Amino acid sequence: MGEKDVQHELKRQMEEAGFDEVRFDGLGNVIGRIGNGKKILAIDAHMDTVDVGNLDNWDKDPFSGEIDNEFVYGRGSVDQEGGAASFVTAGKILKELAFDRDLTILFVGSVMEEDCDGLCWNYLIEEEKIRPDFVISTEPTNLNIYRGHRGRMEMRVTFSGISCHGSAPERGDNAIYKASKCAVEVEKLHERLAFDEFLGKGSVTISEFVSGSPSLCAVSDYAHIHLDRRLTWGETKESAVAEVEEFAKPLGGKVEVLHYEEVAWTGLKYGMEKYFPTWKLEEDHPFVQTGKKAFETLWNKAPKIDKWTFSTNGVTIQGKHGIPVIGFGPGNEVMAHAPNEKTPIEHLVKASAFYAMIAYLI
Repeated sequence: MGEKDVQHELKRQMEEAGFDEVRFDGLGNVIGRIGNGKKILAIDAHMDTVDVGNLDNWDKDPFSGEIDNEFVYGRGSVDQEGGAASFVTAGKILKELAFDRDLTILFVGSVMEEDCDGLCWNYLIEEEKIRPDFVISTEPTNLNIYRGHRGRMEMRVTFSGISCHGSAPERGDNAIYKASKCAVEVEKLHERLAFDEFLGKGSVTISEFVSGSPSLCAVSDYAHIHLDRRLTWGETKESAVAEVEEFAKPLGGKVEVLHYEEVAWTGLKYGMEKYFPTWKLEEDHPFVQTGKKAFETLWNKAPKIDKWTFSTNGVTIQGKHGIPVIGFGPGNEVMAHAPNEKTPIEHLVKASAFYAMIAYLI
């Protein structure tokens, strides 16, 4: 993976800001520490970004790092380097204020999130044995407080057929036809999925259709469809698989939940199943209320409390391991993965203040 240079730069900035300790873990996450108290607050920002896509859609060079009086421009300014920039500044503020509360604050620049959200935190919790009491995700929230989002999973439905010459297709068994019938049922399934008042509706879509045959003059003997499944409250891996198997199995389809494995920039190979559980905190949860108090203390008004549309490392931190998460980050999530990505400078400043303030309130 390609985070090596940005991880070293983040480490340098943490050290320059006077953090008590800064280190890499085996996967290449940067972990900065301030304080040594019994309770642990972690603040997370993933440091990898998606590609820029079609450069013709950008008004500015996506890697210019241009800054004017209002915005920081470029790929990653919203998703997700803006959050890291703000938490480094928050750490510097805390050191300048001689922060001395009974709290350990971990500032985590995490890796590999875009390809497998939560993988980095699965490593931190299961391999590094780091288990915070609370986590703030700095993913973009437009300076609102977020308390959950839908889960997701990736499934593949595979079909086998029997090839024969295309001049006499009745002699074979066409895998594409089976997969196509299954695809129609997937579209119908989407319409009847569960709904949650806060998180919204579950969804499913086909994001890939692959087939194979001995030649373009032969009946297809292989096909698969890739399903992007978003899970609302109450939906699980088992229930989602069962829903697809109900119509895929009679067509000869095999349903599997996919596994991700990749080599980190450190050279370590690590992976996990591509099931990312749904999570949410109730609005009256103490951590949500602490975030609300921090916001009101700083700006003398109530925050908007909402949810992400997309998925974050919260799927592992809270969804799998049950550690309470709230989101508060600079930038608007509609800019994530989009051309002309930009983050308001005002957001970066306010996010820094929020992270420093909440440390005094936990």
